[in-house]
Amino acid sequence: MVEAAAAFIRRRVKGTAEIGVLTGTGLGASTGSLSVEKTLAYADIPNFPESTVVSHAGRLLFGSMAGRSIMVFQGRFHLYEGYTPREVVFPIRVLQHLGVKYLIVTNAAGGLNLDFNPGDIMLIHDHINLTGANPLVGPNREKWGERFPDMTRVYDKTLVHTVELTCRNLKIDIRKGVYAGLLGPSLETPAEIRFLRAIGADAVGLSTVQEVIAAVHAGMKIAGLSIITNVSDPDDPVPASVASILEVANRAAPVVDQIISGLVGSIGVH
Repeated sequence: MVEAAAAFIRRRVKGTAEIGVLTGTGLGASTGSLSVEKTLAYADIPNFPESTVVSHAGRLLFGSMAGRSIMVFQGRFHLYEGYTPREVVFPIRVLQHLGVKYLIVTNAAGGLNLDFNPGDIMLIHDHINLTGANPLVGPNREKWGERFPDMTRVYDKTLVHTVELTCRNLKIDIRKGVYAGLLGPSLETPAEIRFLRAIGADAVGLSTVQEVIAAVHAGMKIAGLSIITNVSDPDDPVPASVASILEVANRAAPVVDQIISGLVGSIGVH
């Protein structure tokens, strides 16, 4: 299935891409500086799942950014939609088959660190998988990666440093923290927020960890960005609406685009 999807894409784009980008909720515009050469709807790609979540466009863009060829998946798949972990990471396996070596992931996340503010951008330096699922469960495909991939350096230190340098040069304030991935789709209770803070999480969301695990298995170098759409204080809980989350993510998208463009242009340079 992966080979068929990759072959379909390869026949329709010119050249190859070394960098892949996976955008999260409300962040379709976070690659606005991409010069698009080809657009493919997920529905047209063989074996591709359907993106059902609001603000996930469900399309693959191929083009250039900062002088580099990249592929951008606008929209991802989630466990809470009913997809299996292997279906969630299908785009990652396709990128792997196409020879992509670097992965940039973005997401919209709830802030747990009370020093954060809505609209902040957090550079992910580690994550906690609390989904109860793992895309590597089952028979291991040796050509995809080793049976027990090491997870001590998930987010590449060089890419993390490059993002920090890019933000410094662009005078963009950026946070740094640990992302906790939950199953969803229900959001967190105050007691769950206290638990997540106690175990060291700075932000929480319902995506990302499955794709990142598969990317580690694939040997990719990874950078992750979370847009903090709301901050959850368990002692003063405020309901979070999808509309408000999307509004904050949409406002942050152009800044994320600047960061991604700076990172893409620097990959392999430093």
